[in-house]
Amino acid sequence: MTGASAGAPVRPPAALSRTGARVERQPLARFTTLGVGGEAEVWFVGTHEQLAEAMEQPYRVLGGGSNLVIADEGVPERVIRLSGPFAERDLELDPALSAGDGVVTGWVGGGVPLPGLLRALQKLGLSNLEGTVGIPAQVGGAVWMNAGTRYGEMFDGLHTIEIVTPAGVRQVTPDDLNWGYRNSGIPRNHVVTQVRLKLRRSTPEAVLERMEHADVARKGQPKMKTPGCAFKNPRTPEFPDGVSAGRLIDQAGLKGTRVGNAMISPDHANFIVNLGGATAADVHALLHLIRERVGVAMELEYELWPEQALSAPERA
Repeated sequence: MTGASAGAPVRPPAALSRTGARVERQPLARFTTLGVGGEAEVWFVGTHEQLAEAMEQPYRVLGGGSNLVIADEGVPERVIRLSGPFAERDLELDPALSAGDGVVTGWVGGGVPLPGLLRALQKLGLSNLEGTVGIPAQVGGAVWMNAGTRYGEMFDGLHTIEIVTPAGVRQVTPDDLNWGYRNSGIPRNHVVTQVRLKLRRSTPEAVLERMEHADVARKGQPKMKTPGCAFKNPRTPEFPDGVSAGRLIDQAGLKGTRVGNAMISPDHANFIVNLGGATAADVHALLHLIRERVGVAMELEYELWPEQALSAPERA
């Protein structure tokens, strides 16, 4: 007998690109920090022409894969990954836009890994983004969600943002956007392809010291596969300025709770970790359990693909 096994799902072939983009059907788990997610058609694009072609059909954009839980069945849309020139960085300072301690870099691609960018800026003694240390994102995704910590966020260091939509390419500044906590104001179907950074001159030693200070707050976070923090810190009548989501989950007695091969981390209750072989269904069940048990309205920090209501945990 030749061909697919009896009963095996028939996967459609990947599309052919007329602009030279690489297109493959791949499991999305390999692109996420959680390590779960089914298959989809992945477009690796490195030019505006390739990106425009990929956006001709329904699509999603996948960067560093943190803060994301993808369904075990994958997604039907094309999944766009920035590569080539969109994953390169130019940290030469633009003299026309720089003055005194305030400097502006060349273009940094949306597909550039944020941790490597921070190391390069530290070595150059350029400051403003130390507060994002430890975030395993790509620049485009970090900008799109305004990733950060209590010590700073992406919009602290942005000068210009290039955004691509199905209608074309445009450049905006932070002042053009209604950005805020974990939100850039950039619509979902827009792609952050590259940015210019607005930084301050400092010294490698001073930048490293600030990075290490910000990193201390992350020492209690789990080192296993995880998307990051599960819920945003909620505001309650008792805590109008916000209360730690991890503290609330811990108080509910949920640390170490396990469904399948997913577990609420015993190190930090606002993290769900993959013990090896976890499924998206396992993670959804834990998220639902947290919302059910905490007793406070909890807003997800994770993005779910596809968007859906959380499934209830199975009960005996």
